Amino acid sequence: MRTQQPDGIHHIAIMSANMKEQLTFFTQVMGFPLVGLFEMHGVPGGKHAFLKMADASYFSVVELTGIADIPATVGITHAGTGAGKCAAGVTQHIAFRVPDEAGLIAMQNRIRSHGVPAIGPIGHGFCKSIYFAGPEGLTLEVSYAVSECDPAHWVDPKMLDECGISGAEAETMLNPPPCLADAPVPQPAYDASKPQLAYPVETLKAILAAPDAAITMQGSYNEPPVPA
Repeated sequence: MRTQQPDGIHHIAIMSANMKEQLTFFTQVMGFPLVGLFEMHGVPGGKHAFLKMADASYFSVVELTGIADIPATVGITHAGTGAGKCAAGVTQHIAFRVPDEAGLIAMQNRIRSHGVPAIGPIGHGFCKSIYFAGPEGLTLEVSYAVSECDPAHWVDPKMLDECGISGAEAETMLNPPPCLADAPVPQPAYDASKPQLAYPVETLKAILAAPDAAITMQGSYNEPPVPA
């Protein structure tokens, strides 16, 4: 039985009020080719785009009606810089990966050639980074690994203490135990103390009560918008 752990990121999705602006930035400034743009599955009127990154992962953009009417405020919805504050649960910044110093400088040159300032490189011991902004207040970074992030050197006991993490808790974080289930695990019933998707509570309870096979059958969209 294999340990359950994701093997990477499939896609990172950001919300946008201007799909064209985001696609222009991420194709031209970042060099990600556009590979998908279609009506968001199950969300009539929504737009969903996928841009390909070099490691087989994707950067995704979602545009929904009315997004332009929702205030975006640095310090609340956006951090504004890599050291800035924003509301809990909100993405603070996104860092993309390059293989080495030459790749980092090449990306800095690419970004600057489009008139976008890119600050750095700045060393962080196990990585080195540049920092810049994207459309609609995105805080972005490009980094490469200088060395392995060794927890023996990079997990600070003082920080564990400040976070209220005990020695025993730290051990389970350093060595996450495997899931030992050898059969499908039933869907848990709704429990407000657990993280939950933000559907109306009664709708969520109905979703959780439905068999997995029914959710798969009703919610799947397997055909591309342009037929083969």
